[in-house]
Amino acid sequence: MKITRVRTHILEAKLSQPFAYSRAWYDTRTAMLVEIETDNGLVGWGECYGPARITAAVVQSIAPWLIGEDPLGTDVLWQMVYARLRDHGQKGVVIQGMSGIDIALWDIKGKHFGVPVHQLLGGAARKQLPAYATGLYRRKSGDPLTYLAEEAAGYAAEGFRAVKLKVGFGIAEDAAVTRAVREAIGPDVALMIDANHAYDAVAAIRLGRLIERHDIGWFEEPVPPEDIAGYRAVKSALTIPVAGGECEFTRFGFRELFVSHALDIAQPDTCAAGGLSECKKIADMSEAFGIRYNPHVWGTGIAIAASLQLLAVLPSHTPTSLAPLEPMLEFDRTEHPIRQAVLKQPIEHKNGIVQVPDGPGLGIDIDREALARFAAEA
Repeated sequence: MKITRVRTHILEAKLSQPFAYSRAWYDTRTAMLVEIETDNGLVGWGECYGPARITAAVVQSIAPWLIGEDPLGTDVLWQMVYARLRDHGQKGVVIQGMSGIDIALWDIKGKHFGVPVHQLLGGAARKQLPAYATGLYRRKSGDPLTYLAEEAAGYAAEGFRAVKLKVGFGIAEDAAVTRAVREAIGPDVALMIDANHAYDAVAAIRLGRLIERHDIGWFEEPVPPEDIAGYRAVKSALTIPVAGGECEFTRFGFRELFVSHALDIAQPDTCAAGGLSECKKIADMSEAFGIRYNPHVWGTGIAIAASLQLLAVLPSHTPTSLAPLEPMLEFDRTEHPIRQAVLKQPIEHKNGIVQVPDGPGLGIDIDREALARFAAEA
C-alpha cells in the first residue's frame, strides 16, 4: 500500500454572534482537515489545530515527501518529516501540520486492519468517557454574572458533571464570575478555570487565592507557555492543580515541562502536539513523571474522534485502585457550525458521557457535502 495523494480542506463558517476569551474576539469558526489517499482505495482523515491557511501550507509542503510511502509506517514517516524540518519547525505550525497528517495515517492504519485506532494503540481501557463542557465565554451584551451562571446551570441540567469557565478578564471580575458560576452549578459539579495565559504569575496567584474556596478542579494556562518559572510559582503558591500544554509541542517540549515539575495536568492537543503517534509518547512520559494527562480538544468531529481514540487507552490519573480517577473529554459547547456537520454520524454526549467510536480507524465517516458547503474561498 502506498500514499498517492495528500489533500487539505480549509473550512469556514460565520457565527450568529461573536464570543470572546481573554485575548480575542471570534466571529468565525475555521477548520483545516487533511485527507490522505492510498493506491488501494483507503482514505484517512486528520485535522490540524491552529491557523488554517498556514497549517494547510505546511501540509502541502510536506505532501511530496509522502507520495509513494507506506502509510502504515507512522513512526518512520513522523521521524522523517521531523528530521527534515527540525532546524525550522520544532514547535508551532509545522508540528500542527504534522499532527493532521499523522492522525490521517492512523485512520488509514485502522481501516487497513479493520480495527479502531485504540486497539492498535494498545487496547481500550474504557469504552466511554465523562465529558466536561467547555463554554462560558464572554458575549457582546448582557451581564456576565447572569448569563455565565445561566449557561453553566444549563450544562449541569444536561448531565455534565464538570464545566470550564474562561477567565483572564481582570482579577475582580474573574473572582466574581467564578463565585456566580459555582453557586449556579452547586457543589457536586466540578468547576475548572482557563485564563488562556492572560496573566503573569503575580496576578494568577492573586486570583487563585481569591477563588480557592470555590473548589476549583484546575487552573488552566495561568501564565504564558514560555514562562516555565511562572508555572512553577503558581503551582507552588496554590492548592488548585495547575494545567497547561495546549501551546506545547512534541515529547521534546513536554520533557522540559515534566522535568521542571511545572504542571499537575498535561493538556497536549492531539491535533497540534504531533498527532496520535507523538501524543501517545507524551502520555507515557506523563505517567512516568506522575503527571495527569487530559488532552485539549478544540475543533471538528475529526479532532474529537482522534482525542477519544487516545483517551480510550490512557491509564487512570491515579494508581490502580478500586476507585480510579479517569481522564475526561473536553467537549466544546460553543457555536461551531462545522463541528458535527462534517460527520455523517455526529459524536454527541448523553448525560455528560461520550462513547468512544468503535469502527475501523477513527470510527467516523466524513460528509463530503459539508466539506463543499463550508469550503473557504481561495
